[in-house]
Amino acid sequence: VSPRPIGWISTRGADRQDNLAPYSFFNAVAYVPPQVMFASTTAKPDRDGTKDSVAQIRETGVFCVNIVEHAAREAMNQTSKAYPRTTDEFAAAGVPKAECLVIHCPRVDGAPASLECRLTQIVKLPGKANFLVLGEVVGFHLRDDCIRDGRFDVTAFNPVSRLGYRDFATVTEVFEMIRPDD
Repeated sequence: VSPRPIGWISTRGADRQDNLAPYSFFNAVAYVPPQVMFASTTAKPDRDGTKDSVAQIRETGVFCVNIVEHAAREAMNQTSKAYPRTTDEFAAAGVPKAECLVIHCPRVDGAPASLECRLTQIVKLPGKANFLVLGEVVGFHLRDDCIRDGRFDVTAFNPVSRLGYRDFATVTEVFEMIRPDD
């Protein structure tokens, strides 16, 4: 499935340890109320069969989805490393951090968009370490320079998507189509 948007998921554990990791199995799944999902498909030996993000979301019930712009691609890639659970990936990758306003969680300061989410459910999928995480968006942040004519303009920041293998792409061109029923 290609291209896939990347959700740069930030979390904070019950021990106040912050985490930041990219997930290309990510998307919006509903409008009312607004809901998103991401899937985690690998495990770390120090996290009992999952990754830090999923473990921390289980502990706290919240997470933040940060949208990755082209300018942040190297930092995003750096946060994909399997760091020890005591590592703050924000600090390790030099990513500026800000506090969310509605939930107790960090977000990427300066991200084009950040979606504050409350966990609705975690679904264990078939396979060794496959988890689907669903959350309701309860707050959001949009960067001012990404708003044009009252709309969120993705060409203002060129979001990064995963194509597969080691390939990525950005959105540089947008076109509009009117649906037959509109």
